[in-house]
Amino acid sequence: MKGLILLAKAAIAFVWLVLIANIVHPFPGVAAMALYIMTGFLLVMHGLQMLIFLGAFGDKIAMTRWEKWSILIFGIFALLDIRRKHMM
Repeated sequence: MKGLILLAKAAIAFVWLVLIANIVHPFPGVAAMALYIMTGFLLVMHGLQMLIFLGAFGDKIAMTRWEKWSILIFGIFALLDIRRKHMM
């Protein structure tokens, strides 16, 4: 399970790399606009996941600052990793 979570985190990191590369040097045509929309959507969804998780479990488990920010970066895969560490 840990190996699969690491693989999924690597895939999400690659997606963020492409999205940030599009911001720094936009891709040609409508691809840039689509990637801007995906960037906003991904940031909002992972932000909501972070806020909901911290609201529900923030006072119940002691998390490091990196674990909190990793939810924003990796989304559900960070939550699965945190669950594996703290709740099992």
